[in-house]
Amino acid sequence: QVQLVESGGGLVQAGGSLRLSCTASGRTSSAYGMAWFRQAPVPGKERDFVAAITWDGGTTVYADSLKGRFTISKDHTKSMVNLQMSNLKPEDTAVYYCAAGRPYMDLRRSQYEYNYWGQGTQVTVSS
Repeated sequence: QVQLVESGGGLVQAGGSLRLSCTASGRTSSAYGMAWFRQAPVPGKERDFVAAITWDGGTTVYADSLKGRFTISKDHTKSMVNLQMSNLKPEDTAVYYCAAGRPYMDLRRSQYEYNYWGQGTQVTVSS
């Protein structure tokens, strides 16, 4: 089992920045490929892929629309994954979720590839 706890959400003005963090705990949690997803406050909307990173932090992938504004990173020794968000826009408003897949998993964009989820952290961008 892997437990995930997110932090760092909040309210920010458009153009501002936020840094989200996710700490993983549990046996071998540092060996998991991890990702961030988000879910906008729209009825029936599924979670959208944001970014993913391999277990060693060596390789990353982003949603095409977010490249250049969001950066995912991993502190391998602390089993922590971060999401640095810059030039935020009102359409970035969502609940952001940290997810862990399985040990040594490669980069995956589908939420169904991830077995463990955090509770989510709210990010609100005002115009």
